[in-house]
Amino acid sequence: MVERLQGTPWSESLWWVFLALVVAVALALLTAGALRRFVLIRSGGAIECYLRVRGAKGRRGSWRVGFGRYGTQNLGWFPVLSLRPRPTVRLSRRGLVVVGRRSPDAGDVPLPADVTVVEIGWGAEDGSDPQVAVYELAMGEGQLTGFLSWIESMPPGTHWEA
Repeated sequence: MVERLQGTPWSESLWWVFLALVVAVALALLTAGALRRFVLIRSGGAIECYLRVRGAKGRRGSWRVGFGRYGTQNLGWFPVLSLRPRPTVRLSRRGLVVVGRRSPDAGDVPLPADVTVVEIGWGAEDGSDPQVAVYELAMGEGQLTGFLSWIESMPPGTHWEA
C-alpha cells in the first residue's frame, strides 16, 4: 500500500493567512500613526494638551489628549488616536479670551496633576468678555506660557479688520 502524505487542512492554512493580514494591517496603522505624530511635531508650533468641550455630554465632554498646533489665525487641535490629517477642532485666535484657570480637581480623572486647566471663550460682538467658557484646555506650565503669548501676540503683516 502506498501511504498518502497528509498536508495541512485548508482551514488551518487560511487561519495563518488571516492572522498575517491582521498583523500587517495593525503594523500599517501603527506606522501611519507614528508618522502622523512625527509630521505634526516636526512641522513646529505643536504642543501636547488635553481638550474638552465645557458642559458637553459624551465623548466631547470628556478629556481627550492631543496636539495643538499654532497657526497665525487659529490653534488646530489634533487627537492623538486618529489618522485624520486635519485638525478636529479649530480655536480661532480672534476674540479668544481666557475666562479662568485652575488646577485639575477630582472630576478631571485622566489629567496629570502637574497641568493647568485653562477655560477659554470668545468675546461678544460688543467687546465684552464672555461669561461662560466654551472649551477647556489642560497643559503644562511651559505650554501654558506659550499659549498665553500666542493669544496676546499677532505676527507682523497680519491685518484683521475690526
